[in-house]
Amino acid sequence: MKALLLLHLLAQLCSASLVPEREKDPEYWRRQAQETLRNALRLQRLNQNVAKNLILFLGDGMGVSTVTAARILKGQLQHGQGEESLLEMEKFPYVALAKTYNTNAQVPDSAGTATAYLCGVKANEGTLGVSAGVTRDRCNTTKGQEVTSILRWAKDAGKAVGIVTTTRVTHATPSAAYAHSANRDWYSDGEMPPDALEGGCKDIARQLVENIPDIEVIMGGGRKYMFPKNASDVEYPHEEKHRGTRLDRRNLVQAWHSAKPPGKVAKYVWHRRELLALNLSRVDFLLGESWHPGGCEEEGAGGVEAAEARGDAEGAGPCPSGGRIDHGHHEGKAKQALHEAVELDRAIGLATRLTSAQDTLSVVTADHSHVFTFGGYTPRGNPIFGLAPMQSDVDRKPFTSILYGNGPGYKIVAGERENVSAVDFAHADYQAQSAVPLRQETHGGEDVAVFARGPMAHLLHGVHEQNYIPHAMAYAACIGSNRAHCNAGARPAAPLLLPFLALLLLLC
Repeated sequence: MKALLLLHLLAQLCSASLVPEREKDPEYWRRQAQETLRNALRLQRLNQNVAKNLILFLGDGMGVSTVTAARILKGQLQHGQGEESLLEMEKFPYVALAKTYNTNAQVPDSAGTATAYLCGVKANEGTLGVSAGVTRDRCNTTKGQEVTSILRWAKDAGKAVGIVTTTRVTHATPSAAYAHSANRDWYSDGEMPPDALEGGCKDIARQLVENIPDIEVIMGGGRKYMFPKNASDVEYPHEEKHRGTRLDRRNLVQAWHSAKPPGKVAKYVWHRRELLALNLSRVDFLLGESWHPGGCEEEGAGGVEAAEARGDAEGAGPCPSGGRIDHGHHEGKAKQALHEAVELDRAIGLATRLTSAQDTLSVVTADHSHVFTFGGYTPRGNPIFGLAPMQSDVDRKPFTSILYGNGPGYKIVAGERENVSAVDFAHADYQAQSAVPLRQETHGGEDVAVFARGPMAHLLHGVHEQNYIPHAMAYAACIGSNRAHCNAGARPAAPLLLPFLALLLLLC
């Protein structure tokens, strides 16, 4: 390890050689700026078409520092220095900031924020698809406080819709699209307290099947919440933790099938080979609760291609979600979080190639940030998971560029901060050092970025409340309440299905 540190220090001494020759020429930067200026001037011709398709990509926990670090990682995975790289989302022409606070929380959670960017209404921490009049855990405050999402607005306008996520489909991030709950953790009735059951509140998995029964595509994890208590899992039949949890003994997959209109083809899949075997052009409804019963185990983001395979022209209102960015950060495992962010960006790139900015509004954002950072005066091209080029001038120990404000990476060895030169800090499970010890790292409270491309993307600009996002998207697609402009000669949008499946094939 001493040799590794010596090589690292020698690399810093030669950092001048890391500057590409072209960047030493001032004309390189002037030409780049002029090209950027010409592209910006072209944006004066606003795209005011009616959006046929809406795609919302949500990186759970993908704060600005995560976006920047993922950009560098992407470039380094492609054998570049990293800093000059561009994520697919960063190629979108319009960027805004969204204020993420919940109505009762300065630093938000994923449920209150999901209610904002999907339902257009800010809510209390821990509550889903309801107004701030609902108190977390209190079922009796829910009635009459339900709010609907952009997915419902699209469905009411005759569009086909879908949800794709790398978490469980009953997780807070996707479930605000269809559920109304006083507690984000009420995945099945097995997780609900007796008073909530007696009060008539429904669990989230049941609402997935009953509230909007004609969602065309649903893909993610969490199948154990769909099956009777103690029912063996199809993939892990001998593992108790994966058994069904439902106290009502219902099989919600069967209920999902039964709710489909006669003559419509509904398919349930739980494995990659089943998905590959489908002729998607002959499938009307698809429920994929695959990979792992609690969420997706492997890296990857939801895909973008079902409508292309089916031959449908248009689509609206889905939420492909990179949910495990959040999981990696909570565990202090930056490598896992950043690789998931890069995989989400691959899905964004695929969607960009499969759709046109003339008729498809694509929006990429995050629900909240994390207390994740990187620094330490690292030189150009420094491995994003590497060491800073200096030791602490207090405890004389090295430190990694990536650090957390709090979390499980806080370690004291012999009364002092752990010496990272004695550990494998490049390992996928390495937990980066944190300032405050916590079993789980927390969210951050700063604004998150909103990237937009396509019809009316210019409506996403400046600094907005997070709940503005679905209203702008709905305006672009002539769905929801703002439709007066659609009756003034604007081209109407036809019934459609949002394209979005391909990268799911990478997951299992």
